[in-house]
Amino acid sequence: MKPIVQISLDLTDLKEAIETARIAVEAGVDWLEAGTPLILAEGLHAVKALRAEFPDHPIVADLKTMDGGYLEAEMMAKAGATHVVVMARAHEETIKAVVKACRDFGIEAMGDNMACDDKAAASKWMEDLGVDYIVHHTGFDERNGIMADTGKRLSPLDDLKAVVDAVSIPVQAVGGLTIEEAIEMPKHGAPLVVIGAPLAINAYSFNVASGDLKGMLQEITRRIRL
Repeated sequence: MKPIVQISLDLTDLKEAIETARIAVEAGVDWLEAGTPLILAEGLHAVKALRAEFPDHPIVADLKTMDGGYLEAEMMAKAGATHVVVMARAHEETIKAVVKACRDFGIEAMGDNMACDDKAAASKWMEDLGVDYIVHHTGFDERNGIMADTGKRLSPLDDLKAVVDAVSIPVQAVGGLTIEEAIEMPKHGAPLVVIGAPLAINAYSFNVASGDLKGMLQEITRRIRL
């Protein structure tokens, strides 16, 4: 598939999220993500507001679903989401329920392998259960805690090849990537490129990062599509 650029709106203020999304769309971003902090702060209202403002853009609801899979996916689909996220650490029945709801309501399921010991095996398992995309995810606390303890920088690049080789569905790599690493993701077999913390969002607060956000996003989208 051709590269897709997604912005992760990991914000807690709905007005700021809408303004940031507007900048991202003007810069050429393809998908909008209602990040987990935004959903915790604003719930369904955030997804509804994004859908109202951006009727033609795919909207990912990063629920990180662990239980109640059918109901959570249904709620977000009816609010206007086109994609929902379920965790590989959830029970098999929860993943199946999310997939069924996505089929019933015409949206797609993204399976997140964060915190799995074998992320490649977890990704293949989720693919077999019917998810449409893999979110290959190195978590914020995981990478920062281990780096603080050992000095080693963790990155989705560490085991990205194994994940890409294990599945036949599109992969998205998430977790502390630099601009150059993000731009290179399609070359590594991960065509769904997410721009979030620390690039667009402050890594240590749920606010937009300082600097020229629009210019940065324009440069990223331009180079990814070369």
